[in-house]
Amino acid sequence: MDFDLTKEQEMIRKEVRKFVESEIAPVVMELDEQEEFSAELTRKMGEIGLFGMFVSEPYDGQQMDYLSYIIAVEEVARVDGSQAATIAAGNSLGIGPLYYFGTEEQKRKYLPPLCRGEALWGFGLTEPTAGSDAGGSKTTAIRDGNEWVINGSKIFITNAACDMTLGVTVQALTGTLPNGKPEYTCFIIEQGTPGFKAVPMHKKMMWRSSNTAELYFDDVRVPHENILGNQGDGFHQMLKTLDGGRLSIGAMGLGGAQGAYEAALKYAKNREQFGQPISKFQAVAFKLADAATELECARNLLYKACTMRDQKRPFEKLAAMAKLYCSELMGRVADRAVQIHGGYGLMKEYNVERFYRDQKLLDIGEGTSEVQRIVISRHIGC
Repeated sequence: MDFDLTKEQEMIRKEVRKFVESEIAPVVMELDEQEEFSAELTRKMGEIGLFGMFVSEPYDGQQMDYLSYIIAVEEVARVDGSQAATIAAGNSLGIGPLYYFGTEEQKRKYLPPLCRGEALWGFGLTEPTAGSDAGGSKTTAIRDGNEWVINGSKIFITNAACDMTLGVTVQALTGTLPNGKPEYTCFIIEQGTPGFKAVPMHKKMMWRSSNTAELYFDDVRVPHENILGNQGDGFHQMLKTLDGGRLSIGAMGLGGAQGAYEAALKYAKNREQFGQPISKFQAVAFKLADAATELECARNLLYKACTMRDQKRPFEKLAAMAKLYCSELMGRVADRAVQIHGGYGLMKEYNVERFYRDQKLLDIGEGTSEVQRIVISRHIGC
């Protein structure tokens, strides 16, 4: 059993951390305050290879293992959850379905600009009345000759309504299966298709400088060849996509927890009360000790899940566990970090305030904590 990263993985961590500290850290507070998505930063992240990391080279990908990608997400999240969300959604939810389920023609058409970070792609699953119940989607697609007519809406879709958005993958109801259950199919819809509208969402509590959208489909017509994979495969594709996406959300939780812990440790060593640094008081030191211990546990769990995926072994249970544990860990660590900062932790000029806000979505996105517990309980035979 080897817990050491390869030299290549260590280099990825080093180079991504260097980039994040020099390019993202100086502007993170300004972007958050202005609720501004940065195309410039996104393109820079593309230039250093943070998109398409697990995609093969013929499509302009980096052809790395999934763990290397997760380490990159972790390092970005250590400084900014918004930019990490752009990377995580861009790879796991945008690029992933096209790469794993698309036809050769679809992959060659869409993947190269996405992998180079020149464009982004959305993943349309969640609806106003279908969140945890993804099978309750009401967006429909009706065949009309060699075309499909799509009507409905989606909500909370990352990377789907900015100048860099090239298109979206959308799950729609296309009929009824022989067993009476709904038949779902995924469709590729390019930005600018008549009847398709993507509207940015604002006034968010968290990830304020990531792009979040509402999508509307009003008699949107797409050719039959815009089906991703085969008709009726949509729900299976979405579930498989979410399995991989949970690992990236876990990485965001781990990275955010690491960032909050480091900020709290630094503050505790410099802040003095009663004639000594507050890190010398057990009430503070034990909070930091607990955080350090849980971070070690979280990293081992997440990296094991990624290794299982890379080895093409069943990883779904561990993915749910890692997503659940890392997400909730960031909540605990960010809460302790704010407590250690005292009143300063409530002020926006301190990063722990943003970590505290950004964490909450991790309990909800890619399947809520409650859904993860359902998934895990089924795997253990409950």
